[in-house]
Amino acid sequence: MTTRDSEDEDETVDVVYATAKIQCVVRIPFTPGLTAVEAVRRAGLLEKFPEIQTGPLVLGVFGERVEEDRLLAPRERVEICRPLKQDPRAMRSNLAASGGVMGRPQSGQDK
Repeated sequence: MTTRDSEDEDETVDVVYATAKIQCVVRIPFTPGLTAVEAVRRAGLLEKFPEIQTGPLVLGVFGERVEEDRLLAPRERVEICRPLKQDPRAMRSNLAASGGVMGRPQSGQDK
């Protein structure tokens, strides 16, 4: 009996892309020398979601921003980040100016 299947799972990298409506996780084989951008290319997400290529490619590994040439290790997760629609600081400032608070509906909207 062999444990090859569980070992194979350890020799993979996940590539993740999410929008408000979908979350896509693609598991690809890990190879020594694999970079973050190469993992994204191998995952096929650039073709599946062409909007990813409309701006600069921003990548992260477990929530921390990384450069495209960052070398990966087995079991890491590469995240393709989307641009923010609004600066969070400006959004908080605008809410505070109108009497609102993050996470709660503004008065008049909760009725």
